[in-house]
Amino acid sequence: MIKNQKEYKEAVETLKKWAYAYYVLNDPLVSDEVYDKLYREVEEFEKVHPDEIEPTSPTQRVGAEPAKEFKKVKHLTKMWSMEDVFNENELNDWINRVYKNAKTNEVDFYIEPKFDGASLNLIYENGLLKSAATRGDGEIGEDVTANAKTIASIPLGIDYKGVIEIRGEVVIRKDDFEKLNQERVEKGETPFANPRNAAAGSLRQLDPKITAKRKLFFYPWGVGYNTLNYKNLKDLMDFVYSFGFIKPFKRAICKNLDEIENIYEEFRAIRDGFPVMLDGMVVKVNQIELHEKLGYTVKYPRWMVAYKFPAVEKMTTVLDIIPQVGRTGVITPVAIVEPVEIEGVVVERATLHNYSEIERKDLRIKDKVIIIRSGDVIPEITKVLKEYRTGNEKKVERPKNCPVCGEPVLDEGILIKCQNLSCPARVVNSIIYFASKQCLDIEGLGENTVKLLYKESLVKDIIDIFYLKKEDLLKLPGFAEKKAENLIKAIKKVKGVECWRFINALGIEHIGEVASKKLCEKFGLDWFRTKEEELINIEGFGPEMVKSIMEFVKVNREKIEKLIELIQPTIPKKEEVKETLFTGKTVVLTGTMRESRSKIKELLESFGAHVTNTVSPHTDYVFYGENAGSKYEKAKKLGVTLVPEDKMWDMIEEVQKEIK
Repeated sequence: MIKNQKEYKEAVETLKKWAYAYYVLNDPLVSDEVYDKLYREVEEFEKVHPDEIEPTSPTQRVGAEPAKEFKKVKHLTKMWSMEDVFNENELNDWINRVYKNAKTNEVDFYIEPKFDGASLNLIYENGLLKSAATRGDGEIGEDVTANAKTIASIPLGIDYKGVIEIRGEVVIRKDDFEKLNQERVEKGETPFANPRNAAAGSLRQLDPKITAKRKLFFYPWGVGYNTLNYKNLKDLMDFVYSFGFIKPFKRAICKNLDEIENIYEEFRAIRDGFPVMLDGMVVKVNQIELHEKLGYTVKYPRWMVAYKFPAVEKMTTVLDIIPQVGRTGVITPVAIVEPVEIEGVVVERATLHNYSEIERKDLRIKDKVIIIRSGDVIPEITKVLKEYRTGNEKKVERPKNCPVCGEPVLDEGILIKCQNLSCPARVVNSIIYFASKQCLDIEGLGENTVKLLYKESLVKDIIDIFYLKKEDLLKLPGFAEKKAENLIKAIKKVKGVECWRFINALGIEHIGEVASKKLCEKFGLDWFRTKEEELINIEGFGPEMVKSIMEFVKVNREKIEKLIELIQPTIPKKEEVKETLFTGKTVVLTGTMRESRSKIKELLESFGAHVTNTVSPHTDYVFYGENAGSKYEKAKKLGVTLVPEDKMWDMIEEVQKEIK
């Protein structure tokens, strides 16, 4: 543990060095476990010594409360847009204008990649990040300082005491963009149109914690206000990169059009394989003294230009739209299009995200459309060309049955989902969830084991796990006698599990732990035979929840009955609960404790407490263990009673004695 301020400062510097290696150099120096251990020690020291916190400590990246709105902030100097050129002739015209206006042909050109993201202006003062703002109209942007601090590739402090504006692009990597959109589709949210929109949307979240989860990166491309005396732009940018920012994969100084064209072809060659979206390169006059001489138009500086890549969009025809089932059962439409070549790749399919998107765009089969392909990102239809319609176009019907298993689907507008537990498209994830800790807690039946059992055709359905035999498991790689025996025992141990755990394990959309408990309390094991009007009368049950249950039961009734027969869930008899010091109290748990939070929650609820996840002025107690985070801080601000874990166990022991 950290004992004093000297050790604390050393630990902060070590964390910063490790973070730089991980996020900027992409070359980790230590494992996540080692980093997390030191991070927690720093947090503990800061908790005890709040007045000694270093402003550049990595713990200060996420901590701000959600904002109600973005404040406007004026840039110290204007953030200009760039003129675009799209071919060699246009670039040559621009170079000749530079020579003419500069009145010299002795001009060097500084070349750097053009990343496709959201522009951001950082202001550093006295070595610390003072503010961060979006481009806005170039003069005034929105203050997103709290969000910028969550981006690990933006230093919280730099080795320069003067005031300086550092400008760059906030981007999201292509693989992270795909994961983010998949998550949004599964939650029934509208996906982002492209990585640029995803980066901009993530940067403009009112809650910094959401931004922190989005894995954004910052690439500097310029300097605004400064009092430095560099003669060349490249040297100025070298100075900026010395602060610990990410360097571009390639920069160059070119003397003429031919040299610039050679670099351009190099950039184009790596465009698709690069992890971040590139939409061209930027060409700037390297000599800073020429910038003012060349001046500005109303919109653009005359000393720089964006040399854009060729368009990656083409017109084609939609031949068909087919439904595709994802691993969680969510059904997404895919467009089959007339093959079209974009940047050397023949495109035959395009994503449509969801059926509500089709309706919003009024897309029909046989429509002419604009399709875009950006690097490795899945091709997407961006526009429907309705002026080309002939009357032979066909409207797209929303699927009523799963295209894989044929069972009825749950349609909630944006989200359409197959509810069938045995659907081949989702069975593996159904079993993983069924066996997980928060559900039936079948030890040894984790993700890798389930995938192996499915691959070897030992399990094709949730019910199959209850018919596994030791001799079946011993044939599998990695299964010795003991491991096979333990898994069979763990499966048998499920028998007699509480009714609510069984319902929760089924993974019914919108039905979690609380709703499962209410169903068991009200209807017991007959919950799935209940009528719609009876379900709607349960407190807290809305139409969406009821519809989800009814659709799920319609598809899985026989399976539910068989599982009940195999598992024999129990309904604990309601004992008359005595009044305790927890009765009617609202409680929140935070931090790491010696028992799992789920077990502590069950215990406290059995004593009459109401355990929630959110701290509010109505919270009676916040019980905290090691590494307590934002809930602890919020309780402190609100004046809620904070109780350490040891004291909590004393209270529990006292109640247990009273009950006996």
